[in-house]
Amino acid sequence: MNYYFAPMEGLTDSIYRLQHHRFFGGVNRYYMPFFSPTIHRTLTSKETRELPRADSVPFTVVPQVMTKCAEDFLWAAEVVRDLGYNEINLNIGCPSGTVVAKGKGSGMLRDLEELTKFFDSIFAVSSLPVTVKTRIGLESPEEFPAVLELYNRYPIKELTIHPRVRKQFYEGQVHLEWFTYAMQHSAIPLCFNGDIRTLSDVSVLQEEYPGLNAVMIGRGLIADPGMLVGGTDIGTLESFLNALMDDYAVEFASCRNALFRMKENWAYLHDRFTGSDKLWKKMRKTTDAAEFRRLSAELLHTCPMK
Repeated sequence: MNYYFAPMEGLTDSIYRLQHHRFFGGVNRYYMPFFSPTIHRTLTSKETRELPRADSVPFTVVPQVMTKCAEDFLWAAEVVRDLGYNEINLNIGCPSGTVVAKGKGSGMLRDLEELTKFFDSIFAVSSLPVTVKTRIGLESPEEFPAVLELYNRYPIKELTIHPRVRKQFYEGQVHLEWFTYAMQHSAIPLCFNGDIRTLSDVSVLQEEYPGLNAVMIGRGLIADPGMLVGGTDIGTLESFLNALMDDYAVEFASCRNALFRMKENWAYLHDRFTGSDKLWKKMRKTTDAAEFRRLSAELLHTCPMK
């Protein structure tokens, strides 16, 4: 079983990935939050920072691209290849309203004829193997057989399936019956993504799908960053969070901006601690970095971990 860290915008940036690998690890591949190429054919300063040379980091990272334009995708693949990466991931899963309105992310599932043309173009000349992250449909799970049949026509290296439709966003039950359908009918190696909170969840998936190639974990690993290496102990977690805060303060040239980024992490972390609501409320409200550090330490050392 391979373990992938899901791309999460505003959370799993280059700083987070580096410090997670340093303090915890256990991840076979870290997937970058997507970047969207444009007609200008240039990377922004943020994209340049988030796309270091592949050999400059001591772990495997996979760039993710979100676009509905084949020419833009192919340009991105060339850039990624020149930076030393050996794979590029296409985002057909993002459920954001603004993204879908532009026909990107899971919005690409609205018109399978256009998606077919897109795939025809990129697979004819792509300079890198392509993996795909997808939803099972836009409005209804019953869309999935046609979606999978389309994917099966192309040499996709690996297909990560989040078995929800776009309109669910991240709420409601995942449709495991349709992932079962994928395991039975996919010609592509599969990765499962969605609502994996613990290693017990992974064990259930392995038992149900012994041929499963990989799992991709996002919110579960943010909440329990040591999940894949025997659990998250308080000392390591505190050192990890302090290192993140320090690095963000340097990167953003602002302790205040670093604090906002740390609140994104704590939005998932605090739920793992019994009786943390009052301290978390204070952490959310404060705009003082020193007070935020103090409150974080108090929460870690006074609220029992679930």
